[in-house]
Amino acid sequence: MDSTSLEPSLYTVKAVFILDNDGNRLLSKYYDPELYPSMKEQKNFERNVFNKTHKADNEIAFLEGMTIVYKGSIDLFFYVVGSAQENELMLMSVLNCLFDSLSQILRKNVERRCLLDNMEGVFLVVDEIIDGGVILESDPQQVLQKVSYRADENPLSEQSVAQHITEKLALTTNVLQSAKEQIKWSILK
Repeated sequence: MDSTSLEPSLYTVKAVFILDNDGNRLLSKYYDPELYPSMKEQKNFERNVFNKTHKADNEIAFLEGMTIVYKGSIDLFFYVVGSAQENELMLMSVLNCLFDSLSQILRKNVERRCLLDNMEGVFLVVDEIIDGGVILESDPQQVLQKVSYRADENPLSEQSVAQHITEKLALTTNVLQSAKEQIKWSILK
């Protein structure tokens, strides 16, 4: 094993996906383009993960050199994937944040039909928690506040989407600035 694979990285999450109780993809985001570059490889990986986990009574699985944390709810399965040496607690905090945020948006009705009816909110929640594989937030209340999505509101307006994008850009700029500072200080030592 080379030393570069053991270096700490902000890129914690390799993929997030939600499958129904038949193993069909409802949502997926892969953050490492080299991991499974084609749709066929992604779906094959998801099928393998589903076959290993859908009847298991665990929360963590190791498959194809990946650490996978998962949770089932009624007719859905939520998965967060990281590298083999990734901290399972970090991945689990992402999974819990995703599940709790969606539970709030879907009014505690975390099931396939409700999820499909609120897909725009689901994608916003995922994007608020993870950006390019970097964990941005693990507190469901903060995620819901940033998404500005209340269960009793109408779908998002253009203004709230523009506001969301502006806030996301500002947050990304802050993360990059912080990373630059850390690199600068590590070089100066």
